[in-house]
Amino acid sequence: MTVELLRDEEELTRADRKILEFITGSTEEFLFLGIGQLAQRLGMSEATISRFARHAGYQDFKQLKQSVMQQSREKGPARKIAHTLEKEENFQARRWLEYQKECLEKTIEGNSPEAFEQAACEIASAGRVFIFAKNASDAMGELLFYRLRRIGIQAERIPSGGAGMLEGLAQAGEGDLVIFFAYSKLSAQGRVILDCQQEAGYRTLAFTGRTYLMREECADVNLYACRGGEKEYHSMTAPAAVVDALVLLVSKLTKEKTARSLSRLHALKKKYPERF
Repeated sequence: MTVELLRDEEELTRADRKILEFITGSTEEFLFLGIGQLAQRLGMSEATISRFARHAGYQDFKQLKQSVMQQSREKGPARKIAHTLEKEENFQARRWLEYQKECLEKTIEGNSPEAFEQAACEIASAGRVFIFAKNASDAMGELLFYRLRRIGIQAERIPSGGAGMLEGLAQAGEGDLVIFFAYSKLSAQGRVILDCQQEAGYRTLAFTGRTYLMREECADVNLYACRGGEKEYHSMTAPAAVVDALVLLVSKLTKEKTARSLSRLHALKKKYPERF
């Protein structure tokens, strides 16, 4: 969900970003809140929210909500692809790749070196690493799982839904790390992961596509990746770069374990060169 007239990110104030990202990430909740309730939820004044509505081109907060409601009915993956292709009369792969450079730059700006270091330390020191990913994020989950296992980290995938998800999560406990992906919004499974954290004793690491997160949506460590505009086709260029950067940092912290794991793998490949 987004607001039609707020297209230039340079025009947004810090408060604008906070409101816009709440509308984007918690659209259903937004539609049920009055202006006073929203102000309390975001820790700002009603006047600030009213200014946001006018800045976005609406007469008042009520008209803003009506627009958001209408846009939410039109949301869908096909519409995102169409919007992306229609940005130019003649879509070109080169221009798309150049746009990915912008996404990478925003990703760099949105993450501190300390956040990457902390995330790598969490993985390196964990007894076991559990990875939960679903839908489009599943590819990133599989990439992270493959990379970590390759360097000797004990990683496991949590099934993406149903009772299997709960059964997988139930295995995580004290000293473990649960990683999940919540780029557009926090899923129901993501909320369960955070809700069970204190009782189970595991730590959490989240990959997100939002620059502002509500307190109850935050993991112990959060890494940001820009995937493009809310209405556009969401690329995994920056998310994949974040995953690879993180794995390299983990390798740096676990040099001996990484070397042993890769050496064993190399020896097996030499021993059985034609069997797989």
